[in-house]
Amino acid sequence: MRPLLHPMLVNGRTGDPALYIETLFEKRAILFDLGDITSLSPRKIRRLEHVFVSHAHIDHFFGFDRLLRVLVGRDKKIHLYGPNGFVNHVHHKLQAYLWNLVDREPGDLVFVVTEIDPSLSTQTARFRLKTAFAAEAMGTGRIDEGIVVKDPTFRVSTAALEHRTPCLGFAIEEPAHFNIWKTRLAKLGLPVGPWLGSLKRAVIESKPDDFPVRISSSMTNSNDRDMPLGKLRDVLTVTPGQKIGYVTDVADTAGNRKAIIELVKGADLLFIESAFARADVALATERAHLTTEAAGQIARQAGVRRVEPFHFSARYTGKDERMQNEVMAAFAGQPWVKKDP
Repeated sequence: MRPLLHPMLVNGRTGDPALYIETLFEKRAILFDLGDITSLSPRKIRRLEHVFVSHAHIDHFFGFDRLLRVLVGRDKKIHLYGPNGFVNHVHHKLQAYLWNLVDREPGDLVFVVTEIDPSLSTQTARFRLKTAFAAEAMGTGRIDEGIVVKDPTFRVSTAALEHRTPCLGFAIEEPAHFNIWKTRLAKLGLPVGPWLGSLKRAVIESKPDDFPVRISSSMTNSNDRDMPLGKLRDVLTVTPGQKIGYVTDVADTAGNRKAIIELVKGADLLFIESAFARADVALATERAHLTTEAAGQIARQAGVRRVEPFHFSARYTGKDERMQNEVMAAFAGQPWVKKDP
């Protein structure tokens, strides 16, 4: 089954954190963290709809200016999410520039910014280019069951973590995977085509059996017809969707471990910071980061299928293989044995 979510570490394992995820067959993308995104093409940046920022330390938020520069002048809405104080962080970024010529811009760029506190209560504000990015309060709320975004094709959950400042971890999950049986379509005399997207959406949204699904067999729509969903269910099978976890900049505490494991439990893929080597646990504790060993243990305890360590400290430049091996040993539940250089 081809995965629909395609993740890419923008800056590899050692650069600023930024995880870009494209959705297969759709020109849409999301971003976890806003480190340096200079290497992202304008085309990829323009596909972004949601950006999730773990916290506003410079290596996680530096790329906001690049995002802004690429999108100014376009009709575009970006939803941004971050921890306590995030609305103010975005506001100050925007107000660092002079916007006296916004009346000449053809499009209205809009940022809808939601900050999430440790109790998962939220505060949202809007910033529009046409009003020189003045802050417009949009109200408060609370996240139910940790779900920040619920889209027909994916949902994003969050957990409040601690890095000597509030920090958010995230998980993105598809509702389901679909396999279309062409032989069953042929038996019903039905074509393969874009209409199958409507069928999948009806299943995702739990529509009743009598819900009409429009079947389009040609570009002219002359032979379009409706069939009830109940008669079409056998042409596809549904399996659990892909799940990807993203966790970075967290202290190795019992509370953080518990929250991370619950958030990413059973993930197909976990991107998790491994800032310090296992031998440097004292330094990791001092700086409120995970070691390679802690990252591997958390991934193992969460039952993830695959772990991708990243955010290695610059002190380990050129030692990526060593760092990865330490994570994988802990993930496999094996004692680490240092190899001779």
